[in-house]
Amino acid sequence: METKRRYLAVPFGDPAGIGPEIVLKAMQRASLPPSLGIVVIGDVPLFNKVSADLGIPSDFDAVVVDDFSLARAIEGGSCSILYAQNVLDMHRFNYGEIQAMCGRSAYLAVKQAVRLIQCGYADALVTPPLHKEALKASGVEHIGYTEILSALSGTQRAITMFDTLGLKIFFHTRHLSLRQACDAVTKESLLATILECDAITQNHGGVFKNELSLAVAGLNPHCGEHGLFGDEEERAIEPAINEARRRGVNVVGPIGADSVFYQARIGKYRAVISLYHDQGHIAAKTYDFNQTISITWNLPFLRTSVDHGTAFDIAGKNLADATGMVRALEAAAGYLLAEGENQ
Repeated sequence: METKRRYLAVPFGDPAGIGPEIVLKAMQRASLPPSLGIVVIGDVPLFNKVSADLGIPSDFDAVVVDDFSLARAIEGGSCSILYAQNVLDMHRFNYGEIQAMCGRSAYLAVKQAVRLIQCGYADALVTPPLHKEALKASGVEHIGYTEILSALSGTQRAITMFDTLGLKIFFHTRHLSLRQACDAVTKESLLATILECDAITQNHGGVFKNELSLAVAGLNPHCGEHGLFGDEEERAIEPAINEARRRGVNVVGPIGADSVFYQARIGKYRAVISLYHDQGHIAAKTYDFNQTISITWNLPFLRTSVDHGTAFDIAGKNLADATGMVRALEAAAGYLLAEGENQ
């Protein structure tokens, strides 16, 4: 008996950036199994413009305007569906320009994508980049995807993880100043992060090698050298790791940040917990900038994403590299299939 096709919901990101371009390019390049399709959410005139201006095919099997027509397209076996919204005034649209209407259209596309997942039309979310200033200009109070998705799904503590060709990095803190990030490294908060990351990996055994240890990166040079270069390791990080071990978690550290990411890349650890934004970002993006993707855990659904910005400087010039979007689509497909095999 033929299995019903599952779908990835793909909002188009900020339309003034490279989001629509990399979505169309990735649709040409991504190797998805026949059991998976794509539902892209965005304004039809914008995709028509990007396709015409850049010479990129806009190959959708169906264009739908409501759930009824979406259901019919799904029942008809469509592989690539465009769910149309009508937000942009194309007479005022310009590539590479911060505009409130672009921030609003990007937000509404995300909102629609989440609703489609909640209603059972799609199974996972794959996102191109948003622009934070455009969101703010449109009156959206959330700073980015993680905050938007947490609010839309009622999630209290979403956890970000990078995947760069198998190197997996969790983040203890994200969008904080370096001073604030250091202050946020407490025994209690880090213990909570360790326990959450361990639970995520244990609950998703299809994509993690749970026979390996979690590793916690050090905060200071040489992990503080017993207080010579900072006391956070002795005061907070080591106590959090020791308490997690007492609770049965297979975790090691702190391990110097100049070596732990390499060790994880060669397969010594199942994942690394980075203590602040740039610590993990630099490691992942130096390894392979274009193939670094982001996965958000603890949402009620899988979400993968590119991990680069809207690139307003090259928007509309056919210069955007879609590798990250291809990887985000293929990773979402791989994670869904791996989860299905382990249920």
